Amino acid sequence: MQTLYRRLLRLMPRLGVRVTDLAPGTALLSRRGRYTVKPAGNDAWLVLKGPSKAWTSVPLGESGAQLLLGEKSAADERKLQMAASEYLCMQHVTAMFRLYGVNCVLDVGANHGQYAKRLRRHGYRGRIVSFEPTAEAFARLSKAAENDPEWHVHHLGLGREESTAEIHVGWNTMNSLLPASDYGRDRYKRFHTTRTEEILVRRLDDVLDEALDGIDDPRPFLKMDTQGYDLEVYAGGGERIADFVGLQSEVAVLRLYEGSPPMGESVATYEAGGFEITGMYPVTREAATGRVVEFDCVMMRPKALAG
Repeated sequence: MQTLYRRLLRLMPRLGVRVTDLAPGTALLSRRGRYTVKPAGNDAWLVLKGPSKAWTSVPLGESGAQLLLGEKSAADERKLQMAASEYLCMQHVTAMFRLYGVNCVLDVGANHGQYAKRLRRHGYRGRIVSFEPTAEAFARLSKAAENDPEWHVHHLGLGREESTAEIHVGWNTMNSLLPASDYGRDRYKRFHTTRTEEILVRRLDDVLDEALDGIDDPRPFLKMDTQGYDLEVYAGGGERIADFVGLQSEVAVLRLYEGSPPMGESVATYEAGGFEITGMYPVTREAATGRVVEFDCVMMRPKALAG
């Protein structure tokens, strides 16, 4: 005898609703056949908009994960790799947060809040303290954080010394306290024109107590994306750098800014502070040569796991 559920499903096509039976008690309903279903392994289905033949499910080794590729995915290898790298970096970072018990992220060079939003999408619910010195970007950052009580924002930059400074603006996500290098100007048209804005700069060790206020047993993580200025931010941490269980820094293989440190110098400085690499993820690559321009370098302090 048919159940009421099954009898109702049989009526759906008469109403212009397509029914795809997936399993006992489970069905996909779609208007006018706009969605199709493709098996993706045991007890799993891919719900696709468009013809299913346009998509390929690729197993990721023995992890059990599947990568869904469209017909055009492989046409731009660099774009696909960059998107995958960003996702895998954030997945790795949040996994390290769980392993090391991170409960506060200092997001230095926050821009519009992109990094913090990614952390939230990947499940991190602890405190985020974002620092953004430029007025336009800070206005957007404040808007992004306004409904998140655990996301605090500060209108300032961090560096080696407390001061005021001139930052190059109008470069979108690439505003920097450093001038563009010859290589940078050749690569990005946005560097051909610039204006400057006066900003306030403070030391990391001067803002850390406020950032951690109210957190029992703070386990902070330092994320830096300051367009060539990360080592200056790090230097401003002084002895308080030892309080951090991990960090993420954008390190340059091909330098976009005059005076920015090469990757080897940056990594060696962080290693001298007790941090060790857990992941390296390309941020940008040259389309013509395939060379990596910058990496996101994730490092943790293994001794922080003790106890």
